[in-house]
Amino acid sequence: MISKNHHVKALTHICDLTLFWNVFSLLPDFEPAIPYGCKSCHEVPNYEETGLWSVDKKKLFAPPPAARSHVNHRATSTPSAVACTGIACGSSAPSQELDVVSSVRERSLCVHRASVTVTVTVTVKNFFVLPSPLTSLFVLFVLQVFSFSPFCSIYLFVYSSLSFALFVLVITDNNNHFYAVVSNLLRLRPMSVATQHVLQVRDKIKLSDIERRIFDRLLASLRHFNLQTQVRVAGGWVRDKLLAKDCYDIDIALDNMMGTEFAHKVKEYLVSIGEGKDVRGDGKIKSNPDRSKHLETATMRWFDMQIDFVNLRSEEYIENSRIPSKQSFGTPEEDACRRDLTINSLFYNIHTDSVEDYTKRGISDLKSGRIVTPLPPKATFLDDPLRVLRAIRFGVRFEFTLDEDLKVAAACGDVKDALAAKVSKERIGKEVDLMISGNQAVKAMTHICDLTLFWNVFSLPPVFKPAISDGCERLCVAYLDTAWNLIHLLKESTFKDKERRFLLFAALFLPLKNTTYQVKKAKMVPVVNYIIVDSLKQKGEDAKMVLDLHRASHKFLSLIPCLASNEDLQPDDVDWMRGLIDDVSIASRVRVLTGFLLREIKDLWRVALLVSILLHPIGINDTEDESSQLHKRRDLFNTVESSIIKLGLDNVWEVKPLISGEDIMNVLQLKEGPLVKEWKEKSMAWQLANPFRTTEECIDWLRETNSKRVKLE
Repeated sequence: MISKNHHVKALTHICDLTLFWNVFSLLPDFEPAIPYGCKSCHEVPNYEETGLWSVDKKKLFAPPPAARSHVNHRATSTPSAVACTGIACGSSAPSQELDVVSSVRERSLCVHRASVTVTVTVTVKNFFVLPSPLTSLFVLFVLQVFSFSPFCSIYLFVYSSLSFALFVLVITDNNNHFYAVVSNLLRLRPMSVATQHVLQVRDKIKLSDIERRIFDRLLASLRHFNLQTQVRVAGGWVRDKLLAKDCYDIDIALDNMMGTEFAHKVKEYLVSIGEGKDVRGDGKIKSNPDRSKHLETATMRWFDMQIDFVNLRSEEYIENSRIPSKQSFGTPEEDACRRDLTINSLFYNIHTDSVEDYTKRGISDLKSGRIVTPLPPKATFLDDPLRVLRAIRFGVRFEFTLDEDLKVAAACGDVKDALAAKVSKERIGKEVDLMISGNQAVKAMTHICDLTLFWNVFSLPPVFKPAISDGCERLCVAYLDTAWNLIHLLKESTFKDKERRFLLFAALFLPLKNTTYQVKKAKMVPVVNYIIVDSLKQKGEDAKMVLDLHRASHKFLSLIPCLASNEDLQPDDVDWMRGLIDDVSIASRVRVLTGFLLREIKDLWRVALLVSILLHPIGINDTEDESSQLHKRRDLFNTVESSIIKLGLDNVWEVKPLISGEDIMNVLQLKEGPLVKEWKEKSMAWQLANPFRTTEECIDWLRETNSKRVKLE
């Protein structure tokens, strides 16, 4: 097994089948005791006490769920980018789920010890490589000596008998003392290790000058009107400030006033002191309990900060309903328990300049990295089912662990039905857009799949064809995963934020590109259009762009072989625009068709190219792993991109036609109609094939070609 290419996968199976210590048997007595994670997988101690966390909470050595789902679809020739070995050691926190970095060249390895928690990201290409067995034995001796030192947390060996190389991965504290000792003794080249602390939680909130000024004005408003109101900041602002992150949205919670009433008082006070001009957009958002919008909210823009005012709430429910039958001013404790997550239930009291944790676990969950609801999760989700998606988004955003009870509740039928019935499509679409635009889009979609929420979020029309196969949602995530990894393998400047968003949506819905549904007048429309416009309530322009990318990627597929090899294009190689290349030389056909394609898709041509790379066969053999496949796709993209640039087609959509439709009508004595449009396309094809010719030469070509056509007719 060790001498073959898939040795890690083989050893993973041995662990999964609880055969590890049967194969690698130990002496009867040894010291120190082997920690959890080195024992067989069926022996699962209390990981809350050990401080060690596994990928799936049961086994330390196991592929991550996302990777396992991709393996299941390998038979469908779906590109899968994430390496599926998933070997992991330790944990970033007792309740911090190990994150598998999406880049195939990196893995996150976390270790927890005493008061120091670090996350180490290791570039696979830069492990220590020791060329001889003698050197390997020497390092084993060094490891044995230093393994009892307090600055060494854990070490991992991977031995390859093919080259007698020993890869030594050492995870130490911030100073990497052990690494320094070994590198000095053996004169090894530096190993690329980036150390980053897990989220640190502040004990006290530090206000910016603008925040201090806003809170001072709120307190002054209370004094000016002699109001006996407690003013607190609630939710995300408190969480982000404790994490030392910037936040420009402030939610003000009031204990005995409606938000609109207090906002009016604040505006009146600011006008009285000559600062009313600093406030813009004084508005109100009405409550809508049927759509899980329970509170009336006042909003204003103040010093470039979005300020929302709302009252603390206490609610009563009728039997078998989560829509409140009665709302009244509540205490901070009651309001905190009504919020979505414990990490979002914290308050900052501007009177006392202190953080208030009324659920008694908001701070601890923030420190330990847990996504938990204040009340039982099912009750919380039925109150507002959108909280399921918010829990996923916050979980992947901060790389926190979703609570097991939360997962069970999120996947239950009542919550999924409520998500469809109670939550507006606009709110769902906004959450999905935030996930796709974030830094953990693949992980977010994987959670949605694992919780069987995919078709509740991306709902389909009642009737469509062809039928969608079982597991299609996993296929969607696999394409998204590959696209995500290709983005990060390419140059950072390749895709802007807008382009990346369209690319990820196009990749996610790639398995559905040929599925259609019927609208009025027997017109068949792609299901992707329905999902984006009707299910997510995104702009129609967004749906059109994704559909254009799918169509353009199909055209790119026929051009990639020629662009990658500089071979001539034959007419039978394409099934689109064949008439345009009839009058074009064979050597110019690739440039003409590629030019038309880029004029059609414009500055998103690189996005369309990458989508087509996801679909293009790359000649995979049995010995290649997912990393090699991904690098092949990256190299193919770079080759085709370079060919297009060498052809001088970058920004070709900005090139103006040499002759206009009016010129064609004058030269050929035609009236406006389909024939003029046909000649416009033919003249542009001639111009693309002859990029350095003049307008006069184009007109001469037009007359000559038309004369030949007339004679043939």
